[in-house]
Amino acid sequence: MRAKTIIAGIISPLRRLVQKMSERDVMIVLSLFVGIACGLAAVILKLAIEFIHHSLTSWFDGEAYNFLYLVYPGIGMLLAMLFVKYIVKDNIGHGVTKVLVAVSKNESKIRPHNMWSSMLASSVTIGFGGSVGAEAPIVYTGAAIGSNVARYMGLSYKNMTILLGCGAAGAVAGIFKAPLAGVLFTLEILLFNISMSSILPLLLSTISATVISYIFLGGAPPFECTLSPFAMNNIPFYIVLGLFCAACSVYFTRMTLWLEDKIKSIEKPFVRWGISASCLGLLIFLFPPLFGEGYEYLHELLNGGTVNLDGQTVLAFFLRTSWLVPVFFLLVLLLKVFSMSFTNAGGGVGGTFGPTLFIGAIAGFVVSRTINLIGGGAVVPEQNFVLVGMAGLMAGVMQAPMTAIFLIADMTGGYDLLIPLILTSTISYAVTRAIEPYSIYTKRIAKRGELLTHDSDQAVLTLLKTNDLVEADFHTVRIDATLGELVDVVSKSTRNIFPVVDSRNHFQGFVSLEDIRRDMFKKDLYKSLHVFNFMKSAPAYVYVDEKMDSVMKKFEQTGAWNLPVVESDRTYVGFVSKSKIFSAYRDQLKQVSHD
Repeated sequence: MRAKTIIAGIISPLRRLVQKMSERDVMIVLSLFVGIACGLAAVILKLAIEFIHHSLTSWFDGEAYNFLYLVYPGIGMLLAMLFVKYIVKDNIGHGVTKVLVAVSKNESKIRPHNMWSSMLASSVTIGFGGSVGAEAPIVYTGAAIGSNVARYMGLSYKNMTILLGCGAAGAVAGIFKAPLAGVLFTLEILLFNISMSSILPLLLSTISATVISYIFLGGAPPFECTLSPFAMNNIPFYIVLGLFCAACSVYFTRMTLWLEDKIKSIEKPFVRWGISASCLGLLIFLFPPLFGEGYEYLHELLNGGTVNLDGQTVLAFFLRTSWLVPVFFLLVLLLKVFSMSFTNAGGGVGGTFGPTLFIGAIAGFVVSRTINLIGGGAVVPEQNFVLVGMAGLMAGVMQAPMTAIFLIADMTGGYDLLIPLILTSTISYAVTRAIEPYSIYTKRIAKRGELLTHDSDQAVLTLLKTNDLVEADFHTVRIDATLGELVDVVSKSTRNIFPVVDSRNHFQGFVSLEDIRRDMFKKDLYKSLHVFNFMKSAPAYVYVDEKMDSVMKKFEQTGAWNLPVVESDRTYVGFVSKSKIFSAYRDQLKQVSHD
């Protein structure tokens, strides 16, 4: 309630300000407001993570305190788990997926607590060393800000969805200082149907969020790097990198989802936390780059430096032998998926966005270092491959190649490498999509039939809910009722279909007015004939929780205009008609149209 009171206090003056504005002007003002709020949220989250991380690790160095890697991540996961379990009391993990579900199943409404709860839980998780990213939580936070601003302003579903997208775009732009990437992220991943007229609010939101980030965090790009000029003779190696990123993307997506499901099958939360924390601590103890986001190691690789782990791990000898260096980093690449899954499934709150960038960078380094070690006259700039690898893995895992290309170019200043960025990202995306049709964000919800797509027809069917279209004003008759009793029911009804049920209200069939027209006026038959003498079986059943695309297939297959709606035990609920669906389809299409 306190969060709602605070938001209402902030929004009320804004609401009075925009009451006399046109819809277009209202969206411009609100998109700027949402962008500023999301920029501030991104700054707060980034500084909170850095503060916690610095407080915990800045004072120790060397093997004497290396054991703290075993316990720090578990403490952060425990704090986050207790916060979510006893204070938030809501599942706030996997923020990008939650935003997609909100758009498709919850009219773009996100709970008010998500404007701060994901930030707090993820800052503790990552600050203590949880091996996840802060980007998905800030996207969830930004989308929640946009959604709740729209709700308090009383906007329609269409405009609420646009502001939700403005929040997500502003969050990405704020945390990466990449306004164009924020817009592309929203268009490729979140918003399934948007027109050019709706891009203006997205642009204003990302620009305002980026300005806020520059004001508080300075003008340097998040990943400063020293790049070598692009050489055309390296194109074959970038093709190899694209194929390797595709393989890593499929591994990343499938292994992550499988691991999380396995870990979450442990029903007792504290047992699940204990196992996950122990495994995560051991992995970080052996491979320190898995601690937290790991971005400090990316800075070294992006600038052609070397990673020195002497005194930090017993495996530091790997980095003192040339051919063991890529082996060590290949292990880091493979195990990052495990450390990320242990963090999320064990109670921590974080996303897969950051680990995707991390693994992509490591993939680029492994490929380039291996090429250089093989020799044969080929020497490739490793920092260039590190940067391009980040885009390649993003394109594959998120299946958003445009976002990958321009995000990496924006936040590193790597526009000189636009050709290899496009080439590697395109190959990674195409090969990954051929093997795995859904991104890591959409695979689970696609299986549940809740995924909105850029296909407007399919998107509208996804938004329609069967239980909202049920017509329940049909008069039922018992299967053992006489014709006289049926005629009495007919006299009170305005419908020409009469569902037939048994004593437990289980649907048995139906009688139409046409079926009894010849006998309904023959009073001598009222007691001798019964309902079952006229009853017909339904050509198909519709279930209350059935997806609308499945319902439409049943109408097409049966040629019926009305189908009975039942529960799983065949308890009668009502009827759904083709005409009602068509009417709802037209109304929903108007809602989702952004023109």
